[in-house]
Amino acid sequence: MFIEQAFNYLYQSWRYLVGTIVIFLIWQLGTIPFAVAVFSKVLMDGGDLYLLEQDQSLLMKVLEPNLTLFLMLLSFAIGLLGLYLWLKWVHHQPMKAITTTRKNIDWKRFGFGFALIAITTVLLTGIDYYLHPESFEVQLQWGPFLILVILACLMIPLQTSFEEYLFRGYLMQGLGVMTRSRWVPLLLTSVVFGGMHFFNPEVDKMGPILMIYYIGTGLFLGVITLMDEGLELALGFHAGNNLVGALLVTADWTAFQTNSILRDISDPSAGVDAVAPVFLIYPLFLFLMARRYNWSDWRAKLIGPLRTPSEH
Repeated sequence: MFIEQAFNYLYQSWRYLVGTIVIFLIWQLGTIPFAVAVFSKVLMDGGDLYLLEQDQSLLMKVLEPNLTLFLMLLSFAIGLLGLYLWLKWVHHQPMKAITTTRKNIDWKRFGFGFALIAITTVLLTGIDYYLHPESFEVQLQWGPFLILVILACLMIPLQTSFEEYLFRGYLMQGLGVMTRSRWVPLLLTSVVFGGMHFFNPEVDKMGPILMIYYIGTGLFLGVITLMDEGLELALGFHAGNNLVGALLVTADWTAFQTNSILRDISDPSAGVDAVAPVFLIYPLFLFLMARRYNWSDWRAKLIGPLRTPSEH
């Protein structure tokens, strides 16, 4: 079982409690290069740092978009390294043990999760563009776009992998060990994952109802991790969602300001569209995955008690 693999290594609660703090701090230290670059550029151009403090959305517009993307995602790469080292030095646990219960990492599962959301995103965006062409403008510039493709393919999987390894891997196992349950880590990691997105500009633009989408996405990723006994599907899905989104569409009110193909110039409002994936698309994805991988015993895998070491 995925969570129970933690019992094979050093799993005392203090290691997870301290580890969560240490990994978070390492992740935040990774934001220093971005902050230094932004403040240096503002000062060199004679700008006003006070304006940045008043409107943090301006931070995304100080530097060239590709440079901004790279520096923003650098912190996640540093956080991922910190998580790896903490696992190795403190838990004596290999990354594979918070990746999968299988003998080897199943890259076909990663590819399936990636393709599922990538194809869906392209299709839905194409339909939206066809029905509402006035809501988009084509901004494709081949030079910046090709640089974006290279940067995004290198850095976005590191960003999404850090989030998956932290929430669906490290915290899922740690909370499971501490509470001896499955449903507590499933719900808590989903809520915390969603909460981490609360300060995204999308939430400020569209309202708190968007948190249903973020928490629902965390819950979906947690369910497929527990049902499939590994992170492969979640890793692929998260990477596909963020990568295709960054390459395809950007907007002035999104977290990523990229040299994408399209720019959304509509005035968004939170409504059915904001929560539709949680209640319509994610259940369909769960059905497809369950059929493909023959999932069974949902109750035991999602809310059943853990088998402690003495019970193995």
